[in-house]
Amino acid sequence: MKVLIIEDEKELLNSISTYLRMEGYVCEEACDFQEGSEKINVYEYDCILADIGLPDGNGLALVELLKTKLSNTGVIIISARNSLEDKIKGLDIGADDYLTKPFNLSELNARIRSILRRRKFEGKKEIDFHEIRANPETLKVFVDQKPILLTKKEFDLLIFFIANKNKVLTKESIVEHLWGDYIDSADSFDFIYAHVSNLRKKLVENGAIDYLQTVYGVGYKFTDHD
Repeated sequence: MKVLIIEDEKELLNSISTYLRMEGYVCEEACDFQEGSEKINVYEYDCILADIGLPDGNGLALVELLKTKLSNTGVIIISARNSLEDKIKGLDIGADDYLTKPFNLSELNARIRSILRRRKFEGKKEIDFHEIRANPETLKVFVDQKPILLTKKEFDLLIFFIANKNKVLTKESIVEHLWGDYIDSADSFDFIYAHVSNLRKKLVENGAIDYLQTVYGVGYKFTDHD
C-alpha cells in the first residue's frame, strides 16, 4: 500500500517513513504544503498523513484539495495542537482520522490499516475474491483454503489488482503504486511483466482461475468478467 507523508519536522518525517517502510508500505514524503499539493495533483495514494501546521500553508487545505479530485484516498490529520475545532473541521471536510503529536507509531499503523480496510475492502480484515483469500496484515494467501507462497511484491500486486478489480490498470500506474514515484525516471516499465507473470503462474498452478487479462499496449485487468 502506498502512503504520502506530509510533515515539516524532518526527524518525525523520517521516523514515520522508516517505520512504515519496515511494515511493508511504499512511502513518499513531502516537507511542505507546495510539495504535498504537487504530489496529490500528480499521483494516487492509498492514504495520506497531513500535518496541519506546515510552514507555507495549512494541511486542512490539502485535504480539501484531495476531496475535489473525488479521490478514495484515506486521510489522517496529524497536529501538535489538540484542538477540538481543528478535529471537527478536518473530519467535516473529509478526513478519516486525527492524531495529536506525540503519537505511537504502532497506533498510527493500526489506524492506517483500519482506514484501508474500510475504504478498499468494506472493513474486512481478510480479502476474498472467489477462491482466493488474502490477509494484508499477515501477508498470507490461500487458494481454496490451501496456502500459497508469494513474494512481497507479488502479494502487493495481488492486493492492488483485487482492490481495483474490473478496472484496466496501466503498467505505469502499477509500477508507481508498488515502487513509488521515483520510478518515473525508469527507462522502461517492462520489468512489471515478470512480476505479473509469476503471480499468475502461482495462482493458476495452485487451483485459481486465471483472472488476469492482458490489455495489449496498456496494462492489465483483474476480472471475473469476459
